[in-house]
Amino acid sequence: MKDLLTALTAVVAGIALTALIYWVLNRIIHLFPEKIKKLIEPYVFVGPVLFLIGLFVIVPTIQSIRLSFMEEAIDGSTKFVGLQNFRDLFAEDYFPNMVVNNLMWIAIVPILTVSIGLAIAQFANNVGSRAEKIFKSIFFMPMTISFVSAAVIWRYIYAYAPEGQSQVGLLNTLWIKLGGKPQAWFQIEALKFNNLLLMIILIWLSAGYAMVLLSAAIKSVPEDTLEAGRVDGANTGQIFFKIVLPQIWPTAVAVFITVLIGAMKVFDIVLAMTGGNYNTTVLAQTFYLEYFSYGNTGKAMAAVVILILAIVPVMFYQVRHYRKFEAAR
Repeated sequence: MKDLLTALTAVVAGIALTALIYWVLNRIIHLFPEKIKKLIEPYVFVGPVLFLIGLFVIVPTIQSIRLSFMEEAIDGSTKFVGLQNFRDLFAEDYFPNMVVNNLMWIAIVPILTVSIGLAIAQFANNVGSRAEKIFKSIFFMPMTISFVSAAVIWRYIYAYAPEGQSQVGLLNTLWIKLGGKPQAWFQIEALKFNNLLLMIILIWLSAGYAMVLLSAAIKSVPEDTLEAGRVDGANTGQIFFKIVLPQIWPTAVAVFITVLIGAMKVFDIVLAMTGGNYNTTVLAQTFYLEYFSYGNTGKAMAAVVILILAIVPVMFYQVRHYRKFEAAR
């Protein structure tokens, strides 16, 4: 209860402070002549946001890049070691497997999330208004759960007990009903099966987000284009793939990229479910282990820099794609 009150107090205080800052800035702006006011007004109101972005995003990023080329001594001092931290990271036995795991996450999770979200959105838009609200609420609900909480829920689904003991895990219960033997699912490394089980959790969490955005995009498709397709004799599938999908494609790409970035940064789920054991480790978890468990700041920051180098091009592509779409409207 105390933690909840602290969190609520922090939220209220943050909102109040933000409102106070903008109220003060607004009062100051009105002291200037109209001509100067129009000139400085955009910069004054955007200024605090840019300052916070610089303080909490740009400065830590620069510091992380700097530390990736440093080695920290026992006394806390640092010395420049060049690319040695990167060499040490690349030389780790787990590194090739970790790269494969990350590539799987960014290849599988976004595609399945967008596909499932699109299917749910299309179905929900074709049921009654009341059923649509209930249906969407159910599928969006996982979005309100933190990654760690979701991992705890799915632990009970994947839970394993030796043969002859009572099975708590839903998956093993169903498997036994079908005539199988209890399985320690996360120890099944063949074809990266245990990694796929972890990906299901992120897909479950993200599908509702994809559904909401894609549903809104589908609803925005002009009715006259759909009617024109029906008049020309197009069936439901042809209308969807040749009329609806091309018009919602920019939204689908935006959702895909957002989920892809989330898959690149995935960490909580892996840590809570397997701790990176059984060849399930990912890049973000490597940072956590190197920094908090082993105290190797330079090596941890090298992992962060690799993650940044992977994410930044995707973000630039997303911005470029959005600008191109806006210019074509």
